[in-house]
Amino acid sequence: MNSAVQQLVLQSLQVSKSFADGSRHIQVLDGLDFSLQAGQSTAILGSSGSGKSTLLQLLAGLDHSDSGDIQVAGESWSTMNAAQAARWRNQHLGFVFQFHHLLAEFDAVENVALPAIMAGTKPDQAKQAAAELLTRVGLEQRLSHRPAALSGGERQRVAIARSLVNNPACVLMDEPTGNLDQDNAEQVLTLLRQLQIESQTAFVVVTHDEHLAAQQDSQYRLQAGQLRLVPSS
Repeated sequence: MNSAVQQLVLQSLQVSKSFADGSRHIQVLDGLDFSLQAGQSTAILGSSGSGKSTLLQLLAGLDHSDSGDIQVAGESWSTMNAAQAARWRNQHLGFVFQFHHLLAEFDAVENVALPAIMAGTKPDQAKQAAAELLTRVGLEQRLSHRPAALSGGERQRVAIARSLVNNPACVLMDEPTGNLDQDNAEQVLTLLRQLQIESQTAFVVVTHDEHLAAQQDSQYRLQAGQLRLVPSS
């Protein structure tokens, strides 16, 4: 990976999170430290219930930790109110989920342009940027198609384009290939690597897919509330 840019885009400092389940106290994250630089990708593996989704929610500023601090693009979620956090999230983070969450009534260009419009970009400019991104992900013939007219792999590529439209510092991905067949999963994996190199965007990929995880610059396994580096094979 190009190491010219060494900006720290995501940092978790001694983050802890617990939940109450009746009389039980469940410690999900326990003093977790983690950082990611621009242009780096990392995979987070873990069994069901290990806290992967909780960690993603905290990194995205959608939930609050019990203690510790999480910073995105140099700013701490703890210093922001809800409106400020929403603006910062839209500006600096992108999201890709197992299910694409595209709006059925909008075509591909409109779906991709929406986060940019919400961030204050003029609609015509946002749609132009969306069309360029969709072309980069190989969907130049699908710009005016609505989600129902797209295949599963195409919908996920639209979702990836949408995650990049605001030039985020980092994209958080939750099982991005979990709903795809092997061929489409391979295409998405190749696409992610190309976009990462081209845009210097950092990627955090939460997945059960060992093959997808192995394609990232680093791998961590979430166990006992801690991220443990998986040695390169």
